[in-house]
Amino acid sequence: MFDTMLALRRNYHSSVLANIIFMKRNECSMADRGSPLSLEISRHLVDEIREAVDLRLVRRGATTFEDLTRRFLRKSADLISRGQQLSHWIVYSGNKISRFFGYEHLAPLATDPALKKKLGDYIIAPDIIVARRPVSDEEINRQRILARDRTLPSFTPLRSENDAAPTLHAIISCKWTIRSDRSQNSRTEALNLIRNRKGQTPHMAVVTGEPMPTRIASLALGTGDLDCVYHFALHELVKAVNETKNDAAIDSLSMMIEGRRLRDISDLPFDLAL
Repeated sequence: MFDTMLALRRNYHSSVLANIIFMKRNECSMADRGSPLSLEISRHLVDEIREAVDLRLVRRGATTFEDLTRRFLRKSADLISRGQQLSHWIVYSGNKISRFFGYEHLAPLATDPALKKKLGDYIIAPDIIVARRPVSDEEINRQRILARDRTLPSFTPLRSENDAAPTLHAIISCKWTIRSDRSQNSRTEALNLIRNRKGQTPHMAVVTGEPMPTRIASLALGTGDLDCVYHFALHELVKAVNETKNDAAIDSLSMMIEGRRLRDISDLPFDLAL
């Protein structure tokens, strides 16, 4: 299991390295050119990733950070779901959340400008959606009879006899870098989902490639809206930041990790199973 998940992570990094990251005049594309520390961390981070990946697996093609992350999550979900409840997961690209159980009442947003203005655009189509398919009575009753006819349980969306719509399990916002207040849209999206749900609260996470710990902290610190922030290469980032000998950056990164606000991309599929 470990070797297989490790392989998925390396393939993910190979694809990011080939399609998202590029170097120009010894400057990495993920770095803030106006910040010497950002430039230094980015160089070390790319070096760490290159050492770990198999360059023969690098595949170039027109794609985005969201696409590559979605692909990684789909493969990871397939890997850890064999024989488990996760076999009913579906990983979507950005979809209107009104198609999912608990959010159908938001469908009028598409045609009502006043409602759309009130609730905000970012509630409509998150970068990645993870949903759970409802389960048939045949599956529910596989070990023993738990559901019969249309009597009990009568309302749970887990049972396909009650509702055919998949349940929104998680929304994931992808931010390759964190450079402006626009990155805070992830918080707005999460808060809108919390306030407007008719059911349980979905997991809400952010995946980023930002090299600067202080900028990651702008999303990672605090509680109440986002579950956690996930870095696409956290273990490599820790080594890269340590290479700079910058105590403030090292302390900031350590605080987020020890405070359970920042994790690696490989943790995300398992956290979604909680």
